[in-house]
Amino acid sequence: MSAASLDGGHLKSFIERIERLEEEKKAIAEDIKEVYAEAKGNGYDVKIMRKIISIRRQDENKRREEEEILDLYLSALGEGQE
Repeated sequence: MSAASLDGGHLKSFIERIERLEEEKKAIAEDIKEVYAEAKGNGYDVKIMRKIISIRRQDENKRREEEEILDLYLSALGEGQE
């Protein structure tokens, strides 16, 4: 694409949209941080909450597969659930 064929207005529109979204993302990240701080202030373990959120994001089948492999490895180390 040559400079002559570029539509500066169109490009500027994309750039400005991305910049707005980046600002929104930053604001949302700050909101999430505040929610974690509030939860911690109420006695919840933030590390565990993050783990739960991570687990809930995973595909159900993939999560089960990972849990099975984890159990297998722990069993091989003699640390499996009894």
